[in-house]
Amino acid sequence: MILVIVGPTAVGKTKLSIELSKIYNGEVVNADSTQVYKGLDIGTAKVTKDEKCGVVHHLFDIKEVDENYTVFDYQKDARSKIDEIKKRGHIPVFVGGTGFYIKSVFYDYQFSEEEKNESATYQALTNEELEEKIDSYECGFSYDKNNRRRMIRLLTRLENGWLPMEEEFVLQYPDVLFIGLTTDRNILYERINERFDKMIVPLVDEVKPLILSGIDSKVLKTAIGYKEFYPFFSNKKTLNEVVENCKKNTRNYAKKQYTWFQNQMDVKWFSVDYENFSNTINEVVEYIEAVTELR
Repeated sequence: MILVIVGPTAVGKTKLSIELSKIYNGEVVNADSTQVYKGLDIGTAKVTKDEKCGVVHHLFDIKEVDENYTVFDYQKDARSKIDEIKKRGHIPVFVGGTGFYIKSVFYDYQFSEEEKNESATYQALTNEELEEKIDSYECGFSYDKNNRRRMIRLLTRLENGWLPMEEEFVLQYPDVLFIGLTTDRNILYERINERFDKMIVPLVDEVKPLILSGIDSKVLKTAIGYKEFYPFFSNKKTLNEVVENCKKNTRNYAKKQYTWFQNQMDVKWFSVDYENFSNTINEVVEYIEAVTELR
């Protein structure tokens, strides 16, 4: 069995991954494209040592912020971790909100040479120009308009005749269960806003040395919670403006995550009980037990 916990940011995925790992002797595997980077802890809400509760975690903090790491790299690393964890007799528990990462691992997705190497054809275009070219295909595909690298990759694929159709992919692992967490949109937005209010001071301390160092980092320039700070440290925006932009961009990203997972994967959704999270855990466990009994 492989468990994959998906859903929007701030919904409670990390907590559920820990609890299910304790119940099923699992090891957590990161499925968030920014949490692979060292030093990006606060802005990504990366799991802390205390939160891990002794559960083994993989593919966190494996790259420096100025290193390149593609979905092709992630597919290889994640599939290798699945083999390692299963050989130990443990359960892989994936957790994260980067849909393309997850789909690349669990579906029979084959990368073209262009995707492996990330074509430089469109590097000279602005993000707005990339967006215009992608939308001209009228394929209805949901994508992150703030992720320049992913936009270039998507446009390269579209130019080569690829269409984002679900039926072209089959599951690579028949024993995988996709578990999604959801909640009322207003509640989620409140959680997102509250999280940024609490993290702002340590987040400034985290971001400041990275940006002021002048390091050339794609992830810093594209990741929500980091890219918004460039105007602040160049005295073009106030801290309040930065915080509001972080909140707004995160809320918009959460909407896109919902849409992506609903359209791209066969996910069993659970509404989170924040007053008593054990109720949510019990619901998920009952579902897992029922489904695995039928296999």
